[in-house]
Amino acid sequence: MRIILEGIGTPACLPKLRGKSPGWERGKPRQRRIRYPIVKKTTTKRRKQQAKSA
Repeated sequence: MRIILEGIGTPACLPKLRGKSPGWERGKPRQRRIRYPIVKKTTTKRRKQQAKSA
């Protein structure tokens, strides 16, 4: 049975390679991220209930 299983193989993918990532390319100009102004949402105040008049 072992010989048959070795011949069929496995459905699993090969493991991905590990190691140090290449990082930033040499000589490539870097740019800072664009900073946008902070948007602050204000809370709405509750309206006072008016007394019902007849």
